[in-house]
Amino acid sequence: MILDPLPLPAPSPPPSWYWSLPYAAVALFVATMAALLWLTHRQDAEEQRATLINDVLWMEQNLGFQFERNNNHLSQLGPELLRSAPHTPTTEARLRQALDPESGLIRVLWLNGNGEVQGAQPPYTDSHLVGETGGTFPSSSAYRLSRSMGRPVYSDAYAVIENQTQFEVHVPIFEGSRYLGSVVGVYSLNNMISRQVPWWFSERYRVSVENSIGVEIAAKSRVSPLSGLTYEIPFDPPGHGLNLTVTAYKSEVRWIPLLLMGSLGVLAAAIVWSLWQLRRHMQRRQAAEQALRAEHAFRKAMEDSLNTGMRARDLTGRITYVNPAFCRMVGWRAEELVGLLPPMPYWAPEALERTRAVHEMVLGGHAPPQGIEIRLMRKNGERFDALLIEAPLIDSEGRHIGWMGSMVDVTEQKNAQELARQQQERLQATARLVTMGEMASTLAHELNQPLAAISSYNTGCINMIGSGDMSPRELTGILEKIGKQAQRAGQIIRRVHAFVRRSEPKCEPVDLNAILREAVGLVEPDAERRGVNIQLNLAEALPPVAADPVMIEQVAINLIRNGMDAMANIPRAGRDLLLVTRLQDDMLILSVADRGKGIPPDVAEKLFAPFFTTKEEGMGMGLNICRSIAELHRGRLSFEDNPGGGTIFHFSIPVLT
Repeated sequence: MILDPLPLPAPSPPPSWYWSLPYAAVALFVATMAALLWLTHRQDAEEQRATLINDVLWMEQNLGFQFERNNNHLSQLGPELLRSAPHTPTTEARLRQALDPESGLIRVLWLNGNGEVQGAQPPYTDSHLVGETGGTFPSSSAYRLSRSMGRPVYSDAYAVIENQTQFEVHVPIFEGSRYLGSVVGVYSLNNMISRQVPWWFSERYRVSVENSIGVEIAAKSRVSPLSGLTYEIPFDPPGHGLNLTVTAYKSEVRWIPLLLMGSLGVLAAAIVWSLWQLRRHMQRRQAAEQALRAEHAFRKAMEDSLNTGMRARDLTGRITYVNPAFCRMVGWRAEELVGLLPPMPYWAPEALERTRAVHEMVLGGHAPPQGIEIRLMRKNGERFDALLIEAPLIDSEGRHIGWMGSMVDVTEQKNAQELARQQQERLQATARLVTMGEMASTLAHELNQPLAAISSYNTGCINMIGSGDMSPRELTGILEKIGKQAQRAGQIIRRVHAFVRRSEPKCEPVDLNAILREAVGLVEPDAERRGVNIQLNLAEALPPVAADPVMIEQVAINLIRNGMDAMANIPRAGRDLLLVTRLQDDMLILSVADRGKGIPPDVAEKLFAPFFTTKEEGMGMGLNICRSIAELHRGRLSFEDNPGGGTIFHFSIPVLT
């Protein structure tokens, strides 16, 4: 028997300070997490600044290396440039290499020992440019200083047209102790910054160059950064008060700290809410106990109203509890069943041994979780099938005290399953009949073409024999064609049989153009008889396709014959049928364009439906079969209006990969 739970004693109220501790713990936790987030944010800012400094120093070093490479190049090039013209091809090539856009140099000049310009690349015609204040181009002061110091010297930066800023480097050239002249390299500061600053650097930072008075004279980007993280170092070389300023763009939103803060807030709110609920728990304790007793009564009432029979047994197999549904199912009252040991009165005599074996299997703990189906007996002798599911019965202390079983009457379900099985067998038989009908219809349609060809060849052979004008070679050729058509008919029978069974086509690498030419050869006599001019526009060097050649040939022949039928009522001079092949997006497309009257909208909606035809003697299966063949080959069959009148059918099939 299932006993009601004993009433619980009333709990004593907790002390007043008991509820203050959790609130203090929550406050301490929130303060600790806020401090941790602040420290994390500060550390991130320091790491960002350290990264900025390292990147700027790297860029400065990279620019310095480029200036040094250019100076070395100009120093090596100088003796060759200062010799008398013309220069050798090697010198010209090295000069072009020095003016590579990646070097930053836009012009190279070479000056003789008197400081006169001996040559320039690229040439220039204006001898006085906007240079130093009151100075000339090239810078005379830089020239004198480099000659006296015997090493490269950079000039002041100066503005030129189109908001460009330039500066020069003067490289003195000596032969032993004798001064030969100088090579002057002209830099575009804007090009230098644009070329030498890598893309990844410009995506993270804005690079600019400021003069000695703080005016920006060159920049990598015109977009102003939103971040206040900036680092400034002297731009030396070229020097002369130039500063290199690097400003970081605004970094992406760091979602982890935001999510952590949000989670912290939600967690704190949840804790406060939980404490509030716990505080109310003491006030609701008594009401909860009353609700528990009411719940027990409700559960008892629900068990009594179930349609599933429930039965409890102890470890010896004695019945300790049955619900009303179980009693209604077997026909015995609870008082008649509780306390009984096997064999039970509802065990069917004809299934007594199997029922006892199931009973022993359950007591041994080997009952399958999906349940056991057994035959039982009602009190009135009526038999019924039941699904029995057994589970261990555990008490409040976790001890195994017996078995709880649920029993469902599955008699009607089994009857329904048997009926469904019989209906399925009938449906399968009907499906086989439909398949046989489809196969017969398909064979009748598809065999018309090779049989018509055999008949045509046979008639032609009889006529030629009758006229007596036939050589053995011609007869052999006709007989070979007849044999080929007979083989083709056999192949069609096998392919249609496989198609009706929905098997995969026998695919092999085939040439679509070759299949199309073969199909045209088969229908060419009929086309000549009808006065149809078949024109071929086949793309060259088409890749092969994985397809069944017989099926593809059938599609081509059907489309060609439909095109010829569509032009039966127009003048013979306009009966032009155009066949086009092309490659488009890994698909080979065969287009058949006729010059007929077109397809009306009401006909277009059901054009591919089986047994629909507009011909007096048609079967209505051709286009339906063609579309099915296209789908089997992972292709598509569609149509559209011909701009010149008529209809264009498109058959597409994927290329072999």
